[in-house]
Amino acid sequence: MKRTIVITGSTGGIGAALVQVAAERGYNVIAAARDAVRLSALCDRVPGTRPLVLDLRDPTGLPAPLRALHRLDAVIHCAGIAEVATVEATPYALWLETLTINVAAAAEVTRALLPPLRAAAGHVVFVNAAPGSHAVPRWSAYTASKSALRELADALRLEEAGNGVRVTTIYPGGTATELLREVRTAFGRPFDPEQCVQPETLASLVMTVLDMRGDAYVPDLAVLPAPGR
Repeated sequence: MKRTIVITGSTGGIGAALVQVAAERGYNVIAAARDAVRLSALCDRVPGTRPLVLDLRDPTGLPAPLRALHRLDAVIHCAGIAEVATVEATPYALWLETLTINVAAAAEVTRALLPPLRAAAGHVVFVNAAPGSHAVPRWSAYTASKSALRELADALRLEEAGNGVRVTTIYPGGTATELLREVRTAFGRPFDPEQCVQPETLASLVMTVLDMRGDAYVPDLAVLPAPGR
């Protein structure tokens, strides 16, 4: 039986790489993202993928293609925003959007997909922040959301162990994406994609975690640029 995977944030740098690698490894890929035009272009480039427009700013009520799933082998949560702003310059609306997209939407989508995940003894993957991201000045909303995402993953792992559902958190170091370029520019730091983890490399590692034998799995995985890069 062909395995099915849902990937949110599919039009981002990491998400698009995951769509490509998952399709290459034989998964039936449901690529979810907010931007219908970019999503359609991605799925046109990658055979074996289905586009699904999903706006995680309002995650209540799954689209029909997700509600129709009876078995789901994996869901990977890649969607996220990372606005750089001091606490003083972060209004309630930005806090709400960041926490909704980065953690509450992941919780809601996972909750709704638990029945098909349990039926397949599936895998939930949360893409978190770089290892050690904690109390970063001008990034409080983002780091707070990622701390909450870690708590969500750790609780879910314990709750669903009896149902055979596996939960993995990925902590990627600097990855060569447009989002990282924007963040480093906002912080006034240089961005050299050649010094970063490549999205394809990270995607390959994530898929290897999913493809491990049934007797073991990886609950947490930190991925860093190689020394000297």
